[in-house]
Amino acid sequence: MMNTNTIHLDYPELTMFQMLEKISRQYPDAPAYEFYNRKCSFQTFVAKIEQAAAAFLAMGVQRDDVVTICMPNCPQAMVCFYALNRIGVVANMVHPQSAQHEITYYLNVSSSRFILVLDMFYEKVEAALQEVDHELTVLVARMQEELPPHLAALFLAKEGRKYLSFPNTSHAMLWKHFLKRGRQVTLPPIRYEKDHTAVILYSGGTSGKPKGICLTDLNFNALALQARAAIEEEFRVGLKILSCMPMFHGFGLGINIHTVLIHGVCCVLMPTFTGKSYADMLLKKKPNFIAGVPTIFEALLHLPQLKDADLSFLLGMFCGGDSLSVELKKKIDHFLKEHNAGIQVREGYGLTECVTASCLTPKNTSREGSIGLPFPDTYYCIVKPGTDDVLPAGEEGEIILRGPSVMKGYLNNVEETNKTLRRLADGNIWLYTGDLGKMDEDGYVYFSQRIKRMIITNGYNVYPGQVERVIDGCDEVAYSCVIGVKDPRRMQRVRAYVVLKEGVAASQETEANIMKELALHIASYALPKEIVFRDELPKTLVGKVAYRLLEEEAEREE
Repeated sequence: MMNTNTIHLDYPELTMFQMLEKISRQYPDAPAYEFYNRKCSFQTFVAKIEQAAAAFLAMGVQRDDVVTICMPNCPQAMVCFYALNRIGVVANMVHPQSAQHEITYYLNVSSSRFILVLDMFYEKVEAALQEVDHELTVLVARMQEELPPHLAALFLAKEGRKYLSFPNTSHAMLWKHFLKRGRQVTLPPIRYEKDHTAVILYSGGTSGKPKGICLTDLNFNALALQARAAIEEEFRVGLKILSCMPMFHGFGLGINIHTVLIHGVCCVLMPTFTGKSYADMLLKKKPNFIAGVPTIFEALLHLPQLKDADLSFLLGMFCGGDSLSVELKKKIDHFLKEHNAGIQVREGYGLTECVTASCLTPKNTSREGSIGLPFPDTYYCIVKPGTDDVLPAGEEGEIILRGPSVMKGYLNNVEETNKTLRRLADGNIWLYTGDLGKMDEDGYVYFSQRIKRMIITNGYNVYPGQVERVIDGCDEVAYSCVIGVKDPRRMQRVRAYVVLKEGVAASQETEANIMKELALHIASYALPKEIVFRDELPKTLVGKVAYRLLEEEAEREE
């Protein structure tokens, strides 16, 4: 149970809002965020937050109530999030592209009193309310209210006009009208409580219903301070990050928003993402930091806008949310070098149960296949799966960890909480990640894959991540996904879905080349019995390949 990092940090007894307020007092005129060329200073941001907090109080919202934010990365979502934190209300974070029945579930399980949503998603939320088991108020924000005048007019002409009839029910109101409700309200003193739930995020729900993950102010503030220490980059006023990871996601909210904000870095907000829009924002805004999932960075390698781009403005590039293959890391590092960026992509590892990252590869150094070293005050250990037995360095088992960013527990789910958070003989509570990995003698961590993704064929354990890494290293391949398919003789057989690079034909020759490369690195029992070429693969809301959807598709073939 080791951590080679000797740095230890102090964690102030402050709320997330107080941490933001602290930096706003130091740099009141510095930009906190930018949204389509409209900048908002820290001082103005805090004033907007307190206006919204007062409005919630005027509407009868009390400490420990829950309010759902179902928004892309827009200023209203940022203001609402910190406003709730200012008055001790729980922020329930939901992606607006969630299915109708998922929104119903999130509102019911959290007992939300309000939901904030963009007008373009209003109809879906209204439909979701039909199955909600309690009354709540819908707050409707409009994109054009935060856009510069010329862009607002363009947006109205192209998109926004069709939503002007919303909201159209008695239980809904416009955000801008809501804000006026708090004019006569005096905000109470701020209360910090170490175990108070500040945020609910949701697990991916790859099996069964998504679990609500209850996180505290300490969890988020600890992450912010740990990440700053581990990153070794000079987060400071005047620098910018391209905030495209959505706020409903731990990586988006924890790193792309809160961590950088409380160190004075400006968030350049992106409410939607395409490869082209990302490349355009990179070249136009020249952010100093970018953070995203592997599929985002893989896309950058092939975008024509970036072919001759000078990326020397980049000071840090951080990858998380999914495993970064050795081969893709090499490609990205080569791309960065070719484009004058004096950095390497740095991979983080974590899970929403500890907000997001808890481990990071050191600056400008890496060990092949390693996800780096634990954050300060975060301790990693490898145990034999299904037990609490600690394994020695070099042996693969389940990754467990502990530290100040580890969640309180799952919402209304004591059984799952007790499975995941366990007090061991050392007296500490450890988070059982459900991930396979190992540690070397120097404390570097190596991630293999989710335990539940393991394929069993003819009695042998096959790890899809290992097969995918080899396939992704082939010259013809953009990316891949490997799953187990039911087989009457083997129990499961290995199937690989492969997306080829532009211009590469899906031929028998291409398949033979991939199989030849696999045979050099993968045991015969683990080789794919079939390769399926696709133009693209389904993705989750944060850009990971949605392997569960491929598994479900394969099950329907039976």
